Amino acid sequence: MKYLTKTKKSKNVAKIIDEAIDILVSVGIPKDDKTERSLERMAMAFLAVAGITKKWTEAVDNRFLKTRDIITFNNTHFEENISSGSYDDIRRKDLKLLVLAGLVLNSSDKPNAATNDPTRGYNLETSFMRLVKTYGTDKWNETLQKYLEGKTSLKEQLARKRNIEKVPIVLPNGTELELSAGQHNLLQKLIIEEFLPRFGKGSQVLYVGDTANKMLHIDKKKLEKINFFELSHDELPDIIAYHAKKNWLYLIEAVHSSGSISETRLLELKKLTEKCTAELIYVTAFLNRAEFRKWASEIAWETEVWIADNPDHLIHFNGDKFLGPYKDE
Repeated sequence: MKYLTKTKKSKNVAKIIDEAIDILVSVGIPKDDKTERSLERMAMAFLAVAGITKKWTEAVDNRFLKTRDIITFNNTHFEENISSGSYDDIRRKDLKLLVLAGLVLNSSDKPNAATNDPTRGYNLETSFMRLVKTYGTDKWNETLQKYLEGKTSLKEQLARKRNIEKVPIVLPNGTELELSAGQHNLLQKLIIEEFLPRFGKGSQVLYVGDTANKMLHIDKKKLEKINFFELSHDELPDIIAYHAKKNWLYLIEAVHSSGSISETRLLELKKLTEKCTAELIYVTAFLNRAEFRKWASEIAWETEVWIADNPDHLIHFNGDKFLGPYKDE
């Protein structure tokens, strides 16, 4: 597989870097959330530590390179022009996953070196070095399988950690979703599982935006049916729920660090939903009263406030009804 598609490096240099990326991916270094350039830099750091410029049989495990040595190696052999002052980027970015995965050993010649000690050295882990030497030979696949036996790759470890940290939610129709970790998404879970059963019973959740995935859950057909605004718009509220029998559409903002329904936000939402055939209810949700107090002066009239640690109550900002859509005069 070719990983470098935008490189302007010479053919031989691009080839050895591409092969280095292939090795790292094969042993479980995650690549999906990395740019091509960050993959390239990680691969070059690996090559420098291994002492490889052309052939995989060049790999050694006793080089103990310092970060500035890695920069010099990459500039000399891989057509780079990295500033010598960027040595900290080598440690914090280029080598980080390799050290976490145990492929590169950190300061193994000076076990007690401080994190920012400029003399600390890096070298290849011995069994990984032996595997690297077989790349491109008929022994590669067999050696790779033996190397991976009994190991949990860094990719698997990070994926497992992300899954543990996720916030599970169940929509009213029984659909299960997972939100990324964080106070904002915890509040969204409470809105769906505590607010809607109390104040929107019978509603369907048509949209949920995760902090890591803005379009985590969306029912485009039902939103289009009520002439909701263009779904590609970047001004969607955090949660949209619809009560078909009442024809009520709940536009809900979950506020942790920003995003209350202020007068400006209310006007914006009204303009965006001018063609919507449902009657609109605007709700700002908070985790607790302390958070609400920070934003109270900004909340727009003719909207509702719900506080998760007092789930049975609403704060009604003006109007002649307890809960319901407002009609323009």
